[in-house]
This record gives sequence, structure tokens and C-alpha cells, in this order.
Amino acid sequence: MSGYVSTRGFRAAASRWRPIGARLDRVAGAVFILPAVVVILAFSIFPLLASLYVSLTRLGFTEGGVDLKFVGFDNYAKLLVGIDHDHFLGLAGSPTPVSVLLLAAAYALIALLLYRYVRGPNRTAGGLAGRIVTALVAGALLWLVVTTIATSGRPGTLVVTIVYVAVDVTVQYLLGLGLALLVVQHLPGRRFFRVVFLLPMMITPVGVAYLFRMLTDTSKGPLYPLWEHFGLTDVSWVTNPWGARLAVMIGDVWQWTPFIFIVLLAAIETLPHELVEAAVVDGANRLQVFWRITFPLILPASSTVVLIRLIEGFKIVDLPNVLTNGGPGTATESLTLHAYTIWRALDIGGSAAVAYMLLIVVTFVGVSYVNLFRRRVTAMA
Repeated sequence: MSGYVSTRGFRAAASRWRPIGARLDRVAGAVFILPAVVVILAFSIFPLLASLYVSLTRLGFTEGGVDLKFVGFDNYAKLLVGIDHDHFLGLAGSPTPVSVLLLAAAYALIALLLYRYVRGPNRTAGGLAGRIVTALVAGALLWLVVTTIATSGRPGTLVVTIVYVAVDVTVQYLLGLGLALLVVQHLPGRRFFRVVFLLPMMITPVGVAYLFRMLTDTSKGPLYPLWEHFGLTDVSWVTNPWGARLAVMIGDVWQWTPFIFIVLLAAIETLPHELVEAAVVDGANRLQVFWRITFPLILPASSTVVLIRLIEGFKIVDLPNVLTNGGPGTATESLTLHAYTIWRALDIGGSAAVAYMLLIVVTFVGVSYVNLFRRRVTAMA
């Protein structure tokens, strides 16, 4: 009898402890993840909120220190419609036939995309509203880019950054894809070139900037005999706005093409060889194999690496700072360099406002790319 009682008591105690153990199991997950949450809050979210407050203030010197005076959205108004409007957005020129044609083609493409979505089977009210907002913002950015570049106007730091990103990412992807397709061929020395193509990525951005600063110096440097042979010793890259921008873009393409190359190379090498062999047996040529098999299968990797480079491209600062110092004037100044320049002038609130405008632009581009392109690309693959 006593044994029966002791067994029943043990079962009762176990039943009482079971809910407590379940609760401890649930709490254990929160306890383990708490350090990561604290780190994110301390080093990411808090600085983000703090910089937002700083962007709404103006730095003032007081006796014994400095004072941040709350000014609301004055710093943003200064960038968009105030004294820094030409520096940030640029100066629009008179319309030209080329600019009108470019805008008409771009707006027609945006309208066609909206029409196809409205006529499609998967349309929703939220999706339509989001695409209308995206179309309006994209249309405004296109108008700004075209009216400051394809006319007699002058692009601001926002337009210059967009040009950097658009040109650099496009060229980097095409070169990276071409190199990846080249080294997977059974060519002599392909293993050696796989290593050589990665060398630019191992150099720091500041090192790349100083390297191209020497290479583009037509008065001296390692390429001086070449400049002298072609009679270019009196030509200066940094005195011409588009020449200086081209030098910055070439340096950025040279440095970051290996990143796209290595990602696409890994994607191509993991493709099933049976599909390619079957296509060749059926009579497909190399171009058909690429468009019908290789390219669709590497689209997920391609879309991901392009998204990464889009985000990173907006933060370009080392090359324009070291190579051209943002010049001539502000012709090569990116948004990040713009924020750094006015920060050095102790306009802390204005610098934070530029940084937040950059955050808004990057968020818009990233979200639009994911919603409008990457999901569709992944579904096609």
C-alpha cells in the first residue's frame, strides 16, 4: 500500500512540474536570442533613431559646449527646396528633343507595366496602390535624371549617385557573367585566371582609389609613356565632369566585378550537366543553351547578387573622395560624400538629413527591385 501511495505521489509531483518545464523550454528560446536582440538594438536601431533626431536639429555653439536645437524638417526642406537644392538635386536645363524622347519612352514603359498588372490575374488593391506609388516616385527620379543630364543642366549628388549605381551595376554584371562563362570553358590557364580575376576585390577601396589616381595622372605615373604616345599629356581627367565620373566608375567596376564573377561562377558550376548535354544532343547551339538553360537557372543567384550590389553601390565614397575629391566642383560627389563634406563643416543636422535621404532612396530602390523584379525572376526560374 505504501508503495502505491509513493508512486501516486511521484506522478502527482511530476504532473505539477511538467507545466513549469514547458514554460522554461519556451523561455529558454527567448533567453538565448536576447543577447542578439540587445546587440541589434544597441548598434543598429538606437543609432538609427538617434540620427533621425539629429536630422531634425541644428548644431549651435554655446558657452561650455554645443547645443542641438530642434528645427523640424528645415534640414530636409533645405535639401529639396532651399539653398542646397542645386547641390542635392541639381539644376534642370531647358528641354531638348533627346530629353523629351527619353522621358516619353520611360513613361510609356511605366504605363505599360501598370496596364499589364491591372489586366493580370493576380492584381490586388494593395499591389496596385504600391505600384502606383512606385511609378510616381520612379517617374519623378527619371525626370530629375534626364533633365539634369540630357540637357544643359547640372546633376546634383542624388543624380550622380544614381548614375554611379545604374552604370556600375550593369557593367559589373555583364562583365562578371562574361568572365564566369569564360572560365568554365575547358581553356588552358582557366584556373590561374580564376585567381587573377579575384585580385581587385582583395584591395581596399582607398587603395583602389589611389591606384586609379596614379593611373589617370597624365603628367606622370606608370602610364605616362602611353599618354605621351597618344598626345594626352596635357589632358586632365579631373577638370572634365564626365571624364572624372568615368574615372570613378571605371575604378568601381574594376574593384567589384570579381564579386559578381565569383557568385555567378559558383552558380554556373552547380548546374546539372545532364540538361546541357541533352540540349546539345538535341541540336542546340551554345547561344540557345545559354538562353534556354543556363541563364534561367542562374537567375535567382543573379537577382540576389544584383540586389547586394545595388545597396552597396549607393554607399560609394572612397573612390570619389580620394580620386577626385568630389570635383570638379561637385561633379563626382556621391550622397555619402555629400553627407561627409557638410559634416566636416559642422552641419551635423544637414549631414544626418542627407544620410536619411540616402536611406529613403536605397529602401525605395531595394523594395521596388524585390517586389517588381526579383520575385518575378525567382518565379520564372
